[in-house]
Amino acid sequence: MQRLSVPDIIALIKAKEPFDAVTEDYSFTLKIEAYVPYVCAAVHDGHQFRKELWDNCLHTEYERWFEEDPCTKEFVKTHPIVIAGCDSRFEYDLNRTPEKAIYEDAWGKKLWKDPLTPDQKKKSLSKHNTFYIVVQTLIEVLEAEFENIIVYDMHSYNWRRWDREVPVINLGTSNIDTAKFGSFAESWRASLAQLKLPYEIKATSKINDTFQGNGYFLKYITSNFNNTLVLATEFKKVYCDELNGLIFPEVVQAIQTQLQSKIIEHNAFFLQNISQVKAT
Repeated sequence: MQRLSVPDIIALIKAKEPFDAVTEDYSFTLKIEAYVPYVCAAVHDGHQFRKELWDNCLHTEYERWFEEDPCTKEFVKTHPIVIAGCDSRFEYDLNRTPEKAIYEDAWGKKLWKDPLTPDQKKKSLSKHNTFYIVVQTLIEVLEAEFENIIVYDMHSYNWRRWDREVPVINLGTSNIDTAKFGSFAESWRASLAQLKLPYEIKATSKINDTFQGNGYFLKYITSNFNNTLVLATEFKKVYCDELNGLIFPEVVQAIQTQLQSKIIEHNAFFLQNISQVKAT
């Protein structure tokens, strides 16, 4: 892996060169082994938290981890194009608009002892901004090459706070063009329902059950690109004990191994059928 500036990353993307890099400020990684018609993303995978913010934060490291999406990059790391956040959403949230990316409170608890300074906010929002500059360039290049693209937008969610049974996988589709892409969201849901997980965990999958797909990452791409489908895919945290921070690597590996083929198969199905949908 190289450490590259954002201008260098953009230049490599425009030249369609493969690379594996972390940004100079270590805010996100982007690996491109080959230019293919799909992207895997894990915007909430990061846990880094800028040191100058430590003493001012009222949330413990565990409380931050609890609300992050650990292992979501691990789920998709074998695919040719993977972009992932390195910083915690508690510094700035890549899945929120710039205006709302820096939390004042988080899940009902005040976040900061003292308000952040304008300079502290500026540092964080600069990283948010450069991430989306790179996303814009990446999707532009892929659409120009392939026309139709899928972004598999991987997330996870805490299930113990729900007072009802919730699905192991939830797809949020309320902000995609369902007339055009709805059948592909359903085929992705059906494929994920066939996951074989350890300990007889049944891979229940639903659409818009726990979350509706209101994240900024999905909205940004959808509003800027007509031919890119973003599939906001939320895994219930069956792969860890969210109450004590313990990861179950055998469950993580089971998900990762099966997604290696399922994403490729689903993207192929999409490419084979999207022209027929657009013609109707």
